[in-house]
Amino acid sequence: MANISNMNVSLRQLRAFIAVAAELHFTRAAEKLNLSQSSVSALIHELEGNLGLKLFDRHTRLMQITQAGAELLPMVKKAVADIDSVLENSNDLRTLGRGRVSIAASSIQAALVLPRFIREFCVGHPGVKVDLHDVSEHEVPRMVSSGEVDFGIGTIPEGQPDLTAHRLSSDAFVIVMPPHHPLARRRELTWEDVAKQQVIGPHRGNPIRDCLDTALATRGIVLSRVHEVFLPLTMVGMVDAGLGIAVMSTAVTRLTSALGLVMVMPQSPAIHREISLLVHADRSLSPPAQVFRDLLMKHRSEMAK
Repeated sequence: MANISNMNVSLRQLRAFIAVAAELHFTRAAEKLNLSQSSVSALIHELEGNLGLKLFDRHTRLMQITQAGAELLPMVKKAVADIDSVLENSNDLRTLGRGRVSIAASSIQAALVLPRFIREFCVGHPGVKVDLHDVSEHEVPRMVSSGEVDFGIGTIPEGQPDLTAHRLSSDAFVIVMPPHHPLARRRELTWEDVAKQQVIGPHRGNPIRDCLDTALATRGIVLSRVHEVFLPLTMVGMVDAGLGIAVMSTAVTRLTSALGLVMVMPQSPAIHREISLLVHADRSLSPPAQVFRDLLMKHRSEMAK
């Protein structure tokens, strides 16, 4: 019996076995494999040596498969078919003939930024499916960290070394308010002015809120949120209903303009937050995900506008 640990069975040997079993003739099998007759004979001899089994009975004018060979043949055919499937699928993935890209992004980025890039990618690679997860801002880094998505678009939180951020653009913090609000008529607006108002904003722990609160804390300014919600669309709706003013980022410009709301950027200082492509530091991206990442990085200047 052959020692399994010392076996060195090759795919070429298995293909030769299948061909010879089908033809029961070395020369015809060699023609089928586009090899020489001596090469096929050598491959069968090597395979028999590796397995410790005789696969064919050879006679002067007759070749027959042995009982052991006949029992192994279905398993060998399945193994070779499985390997061929792996090779075919890996080639499709490498050439983007098929595959999947999964992205997590905040609802505003998912609605107003990513769709045009998804369309461009899908036109060029119709065999690849793009899954877009539109979630609240704080969910984006969590989903990247857990491996639920290939990458995310958002703000990286402090103290998360398992994530790597590639800067795409930056957003300025602005105040969103109805056009009739008293602050809308101010020629200049300060954060001290904002701190006196009823503010609508995200919950504590949201990366955008944490970024703003940290920047304001250096000036001794604390915003009091009268309403805390998860989604930017809800904040805009509450402003539109007259429930207060919202501190948001310029990513909502198209939405607020459509509703006739006013955006004003407080000065002294103007505060920005980074929008980055977030990837897991220890995981490699699949070929389709790499191509989509490169597409976003290529259009960074467009995203910034």
